[in-house]
Amino acid sequence: MFKMIYNIARTELQMLFYSPVAWLILVVFGIQAGLIFAGKIEGLVVSQEMGYSVAGATFNIFANPWGAVFVNMQNYLYFYIPLLTMSLVSKELSSGSIRLLYSSPITNLQIIVGKFVSMMIYGLFMIGILLLITLCSWSVIKDFDWPMVFVGLLGLYLLICAYAAIGIFMSSLTSYQIVAAIGTFAVLMVLSMIGNWWQEYDFIRDVTYWLAMPGRSGKFIAGLICSEDLLYFILVVCLFLALTIIRLNAVRQKIRFVITLGRNVGVILLVCVLGFITSMPKMKVYYDATATKMNTLTPNSQEIVAKLDGGMTITTYINALDPGASWYAAFYFLKPDMERFEQYLRFKPDMKLKYVYYYDTCANPQLDRRFPDKNLREKMIEVCKMYGLDSNRFMGPEEIRKKIDLSGEGNTFVRQIVRDNGEKAWLRIYNDMQRFPSEREISAAFKRMVMELPKVGIVQGHGERSFYGGKDRDYSAFADDKGFRHSLLNQGFDVEEVRLDKQVPEHINIVVISDMREWLTPAEEANLQQYIDRGGNLFILGEPKRRDVMNPLFAKFGFEMTDGVLVKQDTNLQADVILSYPTKEAADSIAYDFGTMRRYRMVMSTPSVAGLEQIADKGYKVTTMFKTDTIGVWNELETTDFIDDTIRLNPAIGEVEKTYSTAVALSRKVGDKEQKIILTGDADCISNGEFGRRVPTARTSNYTLVTGGFFWLSDGEVPIDVRRPPLPDDKVYVAKTGAWIIKWSFTLLIPLLLAAAGVLIWIRRKGR
Repeated sequence: MFKMIYNIARTELQMLFYSPVAWLILVVFGIQAGLIFAGKIEGLVVSQEMGYSVAGATFNIFANPWGAVFVNMQNYLYFYIPLLTMSLVSKELSSGSIRLLYSSPITNLQIIVGKFVSMMIYGLFMIGILLLITLCSWSVIKDFDWPMVFVGLLGLYLLICAYAAIGIFMSSLTSYQIVAAIGTFAVLMVLSMIGNWWQEYDFIRDVTYWLAMPGRSGKFIAGLICSEDLLYFILVVCLFLALTIIRLNAVRQKIRFVITLGRNVGVILLVCVLGFITSMPKMKVYYDATATKMNTLTPNSQEIVAKLDGGMTITTYINALDPGASWYAAFYFLKPDMERFEQYLRFKPDMKLKYVYYYDTCANPQLDRRFPDKNLREKMIEVCKMYGLDSNRFMGPEEIRKKIDLSGEGNTFVRQIVRDNGEKAWLRIYNDMQRFPSEREISAAFKRMVMELPKVGIVQGHGERSFYGGKDRDYSAFADDKGFRHSLLNQGFDVEEVRLDKQVPEHINIVVISDMREWLTPAEEANLQQYIDRGGNLFILGEPKRRDVMNPLFAKFGFEMTDGVLVKQDTNLQADVILSYPTKEAADSIAYDFGTMRRYRMVMSTPSVAGLEQIADKGYKVTTMFKTDTIGVWNELETTDFIDDTIRLNPAIGEVEKTYSTAVALSRKVGDKEQKIILTGDADCISNGEFGRRVPTARTSNYTLVTGGFFWLSDGEVPIDVRRPPLPDDKVYVAKTGAWIIKWSFTLLIPLLLAAAGVLIWIRRKGR
């Protein structure tokens, strides 16, 4: 049997390579792959010469969704394979040679498998071209990520095999080769679209989405082997080869149509059932081949998920009247939305995902303007008409309110996590480009359920910044804005108001004091001192105009705010808007977020800021977190109108040009714990207005003071540390000349060699 399959495969390959089509496809395939590869190499060389980081060079060349080699070639395969397979069986039907095969001692299984093996071998030639690109990349990239690229090659090869099996089946249906090619294109088109069909029906949704072919090799290209995708390609190949064999048996043995139809339906149903089983989370097995495991949850997230014993359900509530991202989880987006949690399902396969559709009052001015005279239900019906949805599937306000009260979330798109033991947490969408929660926010929500996270108390009652209001100077975004990704609430902290007329509650771990307008009463000062003495952590934000009130508080830690307001002559910014730079010490000993700021040359905008100077040693270890430029900055004592007046350095009155510290971190041992305190000379840096500031000449990242500072104050508990090891492939050992040689080698030399090989074989055949 195997010898016969081998003979058929060899014969098909000989016929294939004697034709110009096979060589033309290899040449065009090589030119396209070479052009893409050369463009990526040139881009990396230019970036490196300009001083930019090229870390992740392997991913950028082969797997980056924006134009990488494997990603683009995955799309081009759609056009090549039908041209190769269109004649595999149809030529036998049209020439009549199929009768000779039928009269010989050979089975239909051997015929079809032999022809398929020939296509598998031809596919290896196509992969060989990509392997040459891989070898070239290995020779010019430091610490090349071999495993990731090999997994990507495997994914592309499996895709070629799947396309070949489909092409062979279509070729068996007609004696016209062009019809077979068009039919193959049609089937591939159906398999690319079927994932969007009948998505409103739960079971059918799972089946049609499993049948969809787009993206199946995408995980392989990214370096991840998932058993579901691997078995998908195997099942698709077996399905279409089986259908082809059934088709030839029907012709050869004159089997009745009803019996043939029954066999076809049986095979299709069997594959669908097997596919459904393999797609179940509990049946999936994964292997992440990337060097830094970029397709896998970070160790901290894995540790959190491991503690989530028992069942858990994530319910997504979708309001038809919500102007936000509700429709990303509409019926036809459900499966892609579920994939947002696939990395978590990998480690907790018993996690359930549910979706609830309803309509209720929601802030949507645009909808109100469009349908001013319609009630809630009528508006919902209009929205469903626009999106092609079934309005009968949406619960009314009364019905949804009996199940859950979503008014606290504004009746917007939101997810609620509920464990079997009754613990609950929220997952929201955010007002930024990314919209959906990342691993950091999801893991923070899970962590709330497995441990007691730090509580932040914000002192009120002395004119401090309010964490309730929405004015520019307020702190609502920093504290508990549900739509701001980096707010304490969304990063795992609980926030509450603290009054110092009584002792700070024991459950408060961090106290925030900002921009006080009046000093504390003796009783309040005693309560604050009691909190300090017990080793409580603090985040204290001063303001130059409150120097008289804030300096006595700073003095408790050996610091004071300098006189005046820091200024700098800058043509792009108002003189008193100072850019503060994170220090290396902050990156090394406070939080890794500050290292990210330094790496990407980010700054913190600190308008109307005072410098911080140490006046006494109170036993704290001092670390400067942010500081100003080394030149051009001084403490302005005369000018107060920075719009119409011009600033001038006047050393005679005590104005000093130097580098000033604008934020410092203090730490000391108190009993068996380490007390941590952050002091800043500006209270606006984490205000609502400052988070939205855009600086023309710099990238501001004020929220990093929140994420990095509170990571340190919470002893690394939250925000969740989702760092991965640095990407090792961060250098390209080639210059512009080398990139030029690579370009012409892959776009001209190799294609010419392939074309020459084809011509030589053709001449040799003509000679025979």
